[in-house]
Amino acid sequence: MNTYELNVEASVENLTLVTAFLEEHLEEANCPLKVQMQISVAAEEIYVNIAHYAYAPDTGMATIRLDLPEDLSSVTLTFIDSGVPFDPLAKPDPDVSLSAEERDIGGLGIYMTKKTMDDVRYAYRDGKNMLTLKKGLRS
Repeated sequence: MNTYELNVEASVENLTLVTAFLEEHLEEANCPLKVQMQISVAAEEIYVNIAHYAYAPDTGMATIRLDLPEDLSSVTLTFIDSGVPFDPLAKPDPDVSLSAEERDIGGLGIYMTKKTMDDVRYAYRDGKNMLTLKKGLRS
């Protein structure tokens, strides 16, 4: 297993660092472009939510951990922060049959993440939020 970690201040300004970190390692692993794009969109959604809400109104650190098995069959991406405990998976999925005007605000990003990733899990351990996304690299 190859594991890579990026520790950054959880601010929207650091999104480019997160994106570049993921792109570099996924390209290195010959990840299919479609899967890279799905991971990138999901990662942006999760990271921006951490930047906006985890430590509000202050700021704190976020860790992005990327695990690539030797056989390159999947990618596991874990977002870790010490902010306010929050399980984004606990909220019901938005009713996507409604128009944007009729839907409640929020929840669409995590919904899209759950639909594009193969597995999404949340845990709160040792004072840390841990959201883990898993995606097959050949799907």
